This record gives sequence, C-alpha cells and structure tokens, in this order.
Amino acid sequence: MDTTISSLIPHRPPFLWVDKIITKTMNSITAEKKIPENLDVFTGHYPGHPLLPGVLLCEAIFQTGALLVASVLEKAGDYQSTKIPVLTKITMAKFKRQVMPGETVQMTVDLVETVASVCFFKGTARVNGKVAAKTEFTCALVAP
Repeated sequence: MDTTISSLIPHRPPFLWVDKIITKTMNSITAEKKIPENLDVFTGHYPGHPLLPGVLLCEAIFQTGALLVASVLEKAGDYQSTKIPVLTKITMAKFKRQVMPGETVQMTVDLVETVASVCFFKGTARVNGKVAAKTEFTCALVAP
C-alpha cells in the first residue's frame, strides 16, 4: 500500500480502491487502480463473464476525490486527521464500458466547488484511455 495514500484517507484493504497517485494539482487528481483477477466479487459478478461492479468503479472515483481533498487541506496546513471524508450525494453516474479482471483503471477527479467542509466533484474512470464511468458527487469532512 502506498504510504502517501494511507496517510491521507482512512480506507484500507480490502476496501482500498486506489493503488497510486499519478498527478495532482489544487483542483484535480489522477490516480490508478489495477483490478486484481482474483477478487472474490468476480465469483458471483458474473460467473463465466466476470466484470467489476459499477458501484466499486464509482468507489474508486470517490476515494480519489477524498485523496484530492486531503491533499489540498494538507498543503494549506488545514488537514485534520481527526476528520474523515464521507460521501454525501451522488448526483449522477453513467457507465460507458465494462471493466474486466486484470485491467488498470485511471481515475481523474476535478474539484468543482467547496462550501465550508463540503466539496463538489466531477470524476471519470478510464481504461486504456476509454471512458468506463463518469460521476458527479459530493463529499463532506466529518468527525468520526
């Protein structure tokens, strides 16, 4: 596990859906996740034709957004490790391509707006440059 990631968000295996950060700015981040071929979920989703459930693809995007918020706050000196990012709203999600075992997903998230401790995002997941999913979502930093 990338120690930078584990220092910024509370997610841990088996529910950590980001392997590494590729690039980040104050308003955007791109990260990557290699989808293991032996995930338990592939046993039932779907037998003979395994594919990553869309909800897990969205989770990878959401965790990438949480990394962006934590990185921005850390850089500004406002990061409080006592707060955790919590998904509060999924405005929209569209799935354009199946994601198969062994593929690498690249997640890009843009911070659209921040109001107090609430952040609004747009995110995209791509495989080999092709859009697999797009979503708009909201996250809040809250005390556990």
